[in-house]
Amino acid sequence: MDIEDLSKAQLLLLTVMVNFVVSIATGVLTVSLLDQAPLPVAQGVDHIVEKTIQTIATPVQVVNPIKSITAPATPAPTTEERMTAAVGDAVARTVLIHKNSTSTPAVAFGTYLPSSHAVVTATVQGLPKEALIEFSDGSALRASLSRNSEALTIYGFADDATLPDAPDADLTPAAKLKQGQTAIALTKDSAALTGIISKVGDTTLQTSLTGVPAGAGVVDLDGSVIGIASATAGVLVPADAVTALLQAAPKK
Repeated sequence: MDIEDLSKAQLLLLTVMVNFVVSIATGVLTVSLLDQAPLPVAQGVDHIVEKTIQTIATPVQVVNPIKSITAPATPAPTTEERMTAAVGDAVARTVLIHKNSTSTPAVAFGTYLPSSHAVVTATVQGLPKEALIEFSDGSALRASLSRNSEALTIYGFADDATLPDAPDADLTPAAKLKQGQTAIALTKDSAALTGIISKVGDTTLQTSLTGVPAGAGVVDLDGSVIGIASATAGVLVPADAVTALLQAAPKK
């Protein structure tokens, strides 16, 4: 039978059959070609897939855009703040020296040296060998004269004595002092005085301070003791002399 003699229905069925056969042939050919593909090509595809999976699985690091903020530095204390603190230190170290009882007038003023467990005062007439020391907090303890010189006298306490708390008295050598430096002290009625060091001598310090009782400690703006007031107005026994007397052998 010639193809021209076929009806339209027969032509349609023939076309479907041809397409079906061609499709099957194409699938078989494709599978055959894949089975015959070189090994490097397959490995390359596997490598690409593996790298892609690793890239997706790697965690993303989040960078914090906010930088650390440095805390502002604490401002240095003002001169007024330093002076207020120095006056407070001087008040806490000032003591009264009595002969027998705190109900009687004090015979002298003194300066409490907490770390040395001692009290230093100017050497004046009437100082007892055995004294009653009245502290700024109102407490009182017995003390004995342990060392003295022409300018200074030191009282010591019993080893088992419970002493009150007070800022430690740093003793500033005269070599570190300068003319014009601020000097701070207290009067007999605990009024604060400020002045300057007018002259640094070999054995004395001269200041503009007046009205400071003998034996009272004079401090600088850091609250360190620069000297002990003598009986002469404005004249101090330098702190070096206190250090030297503390290191001397106790009086027997």
